[in-house]
Amino acid sequence: QVQLVESGGGWVQAGGSLRLSCAVSGFTASAYCMGWFRQAPGKEREAVASMDSDGTISYVNSVKGRFTISQDNAKNTLYLQMNSLKPDDTAMYLCAATYGYCSDSLDSSAFRYWGQGTQVTVSS
Repeated sequence: QVQLVESGGGWVQAGGSLRLSCAVSGFTASAYCMGWFRQAPGKEREAVASMDSDGTISYVNSVKGRFTISQDNAKNTLYLQMNSLKPDDTAMYLCAATYGYCSDSLDSSAFRYWGQGTQVTVSS
């Protein structure tokens, strides 16, 4: 019954914007640590942004000032607004969730639920 379904990925030119969505069903996202991860070929999975169950938001340094994580509680949906995109942002982006508060490290192994991912490709 639990599902995380990402959408909004695609191709964009450097400097452009995309908005990713993660539709949540089977649980209430506001009671969970929600996170966006990305993984590119040959690279480790990286936590991009997270929103804690108390509303605390964290970003990896490389996206600060460019990406914004948010939730629409009425729609039970998580978003990632991505502005000023760079080729280095090219990756598969995945939505993930785990109950309660986020850990300090945002290790992917701590997340119980995962979406299928949506591909983001940024060209120069």
